[in-house]
Amino acid sequence: MTQDTPALIPISLLTGFLGSGKTTLLNYLVAQPALKDTLVIINEFGEIGLDHLLVAHSQDDVVVEMSSGCLCCTIRGDLKKTLKDITWRFAEGGKRKFNRVIIETTGLASPIPILHTLMTDSFIASKYRLDGVITTIDAVNGNRTLDNHIEAVQQAAVADRLLLTKSDLADAATLQDLRARLKQLNPGAEQILSQQGQVAPQKLLDAGLFNAADKTPDVGRWLNEESYAEPAHDHHGHHHGHDHGHGHEHDHAHRHDVNRHDDHIRAFCFSFEQPIEPDLFDEWLSLLVGFKGQNILRIKGIVNLAGQDKPVVIHGVQHIFHPTVTLPAWPSDDRRTRIVFITRDIERATIERSFAAFMQAQAIEQEQRAQGNDTAAW
Repeated sequence: MTQDTPALIPISLLTGFLGSGKTTLLNYLVAQPALKDTLVIINEFGEIGLDHLLVAHSQDDVVVEMSSGCLCCTIRGDLKKTLKDITWRFAEGGKRKFNRVIIETTGLASPIPILHTLMTDSFIASKYRLDGVITTIDAVNGNRTLDNHIEAVQQAAVADRLLLTKSDLADAATLQDLRARLKQLNPGAEQILSQQGQVAPQKLLDAGLFNAADKTPDVGRWLNEESYAEPAHDHHGHHHGHDHGHGHEHDHAHRHDVNRHDDHIRAFCFSFEQPIEPDLFDEWLSLLVGFKGQNILRIKGIVNLAGQDKPVVIHGVQHIFHPTVTLPAWPSDDRRTRIVFITRDIERATIERSFAAFMQAQAIEQEQRAQGNDTAAW
């Protein structure tokens, strides 16, 4: 199924562990003219401390219009229902009052369930598209948080943008170590430094497949394949193959903790040259996510399907996938299928072996078909 994705309302998911600076960031963003057509949904528990809005355990949704024109809505109910209702609740004269949505999630949990919500409901999928996941990381305490909370690791692993807050308060060595660690954990996510929650909105938004300006697909920026290139050698001269997620010996001592959560995370770009039969690709991917879906945190890629002259884009979280998008043309002369995987306890070799087995099955089937045709010709 192909969607007219550019017409959909972009949703940015703002996540980050407790104390990482989400509220400070939002206080800054909602005052920016660039967000005047934005609806901010705060899906948080407890007290909401925006400068313009203080809600403690309210039973009702509260909506405040900011001076910039941005709308801010706190919800205590179901996010799915809210996303369905806001298209008509926030309309005037039959015209919707917002063109973008930012959802702030609770700092205590992985954002994956909300990503599932955005992907699985047919009404939501017909109105909205995921623009990107923005994760705030406390530059001072980030390493400690990642060490102690698997939720924080998952928040960072699925991000499209990593916003390092309080960067002016962190010493240079701490900041450098944290940035190196995040680069291993999620190579494709752009790292942005922030002080006192101030950052240009355009650096955080429009992280999706389509360019905001002209609505054309920008696969290179979205996939960021080059970030997953593996170094042939480390400083000690050993070949590393696919060890994204592991600490190197020259890192600080705390990176050798065998209990580090992000030592289980792998991030890599898997590619292959030949076009693949659509049914075979669907079967391989379905089997892969069926058996390993819980440990596939995120997957996105551009696929060359046999018999089709246009590429197909896929995007999934665990075992849930967005409807596929067929692009109008290949973005370049590169016709390889390229798929970025971010996984937990799944090695690249596992993905490669499973795909090789399916490709071998395809080759055997094609050979048998060819032999059958030859027999028929006689």
